[in-house]
Amino acid sequence: MELQKSLLQNIGQYLSDANETVSVAESVTAGFLQFSFSQIYDAPKVFRGGLTVYEKNQKKQLLKVDSDRFSDEDLVSKEVAQEMALKISEIFDTDWGIGITGYSEPTEMSDFKTFAYFSFAYKGEIILTKILELHPRTEPVKAQLYYTEFLLGCLKCELNQILMQTQVS
Repeated sequence: MELQKSLLQNIGQYLSDANETVSVAESVTAGFLQFSFSQIYDAPKVFRGGLTVYEKNQKKQLLKVDSDRFSDEDLVSKEVAQEMALKISEIFDTDWGIGITGYSEPTEMSDFKTFAYFSFAYKGEIILTKILELHPRTEPVKAQLYYTEFLLGCLKCELNQILMQTQVS
């Protein structure tokens, strides 16, 4: 928990100093990301909100994920994570959009694997997409928490890279 608190302080400080905002579209993390961002000091200044879209039809209806481009069976892929990140930043008019979708436990749909795709959109462009695979015996809530903390760590790295690029320019 201390590591996450430190991560959130760093993320919040960067966003605040840069006068930037973030929003989240999540499914597999089921609200953990939104909860985490709400813990940032003066959160309303940097965190505009998010949607938990756990079911495929909600991804299509609320996020306007282009279902013609993806399998109707399952909306878990890197492309869907990217679309979620882009759409949520449009919906909430934020600099940063984060999308994450996946599985917190093995299922037939996941070929009995536990994994998640996540993506960051920055100013309307995808800047990072990754897959995070976990051991299939990972407990579902631990998987969700791990995805959340890993994603926050990656976001901190991306924020640091952008900061370094702006300092060099």
